[in-house]
Amino acid sequence: MRIGGGKFRGRQVETPRGRKTRPSGGRLKKSLFDILAPVLPGSRVLDLFAGAGGLGLEALSRGAAHVTFVERDRGAADTIRKNLERLGLSEKAELLRREARSAIGLLAERRETFDIILLDPPYRSDLHASLLQRIGAASVVKLEGVVILEHHHKTSLADSYAGLTKVREVRAGESSLSFYRFPASV
Repeated sequence: MRIGGGKFRGRQVETPRGRKTRPSGGRLKKSLFDILAPVLPGSRVLDLFAGAGGLGLEALSRGAAHVTFVERDRGAADTIRKNLERLGLSEKAELLRREARSAIGLLAERRETFDIILLDPPYRSDLHASLLQRIGAASVVKLEGVVILEHHHKTSLADSYAGLTKVREVRAGESSLSFYRFPASV
């Protein structure tokens, strides 16, 4: 896996062994970061289901001020930690090795908010609805922020979850990105 843009463009990053993680496809990742380019510099990003950390590392490379990575798998979390150290980005990141719902609760307790939340649960799960609901209710996304769900293009999604409203969808191959915001920021 390589970083596609920014300060570390072209740098190869380690991925965990096995098939427990699914990296975002190149076309989808490029579309995502092209869309985020105007708002990414200086932003605070939450990368839920971080896997190998590819999206969060890309965000840091492209100017995000801070990324909180959430990944419960020990091997994947160790890989994220190694990549952060190798790129000298440890001070701009936090790694929470825990389940996503638990992490959202912890971040809400700490009153942390994010400009961008990247949500990439396993495609075959039904976690997307409960997580979008929890993110909206916990107010961990800033009022002008955005939650981006990566999902299989055939996944059925509601137009709204706990005040978060779908404002955009982008498809690349079998995958889609759905963008949710609070209505005041639309």
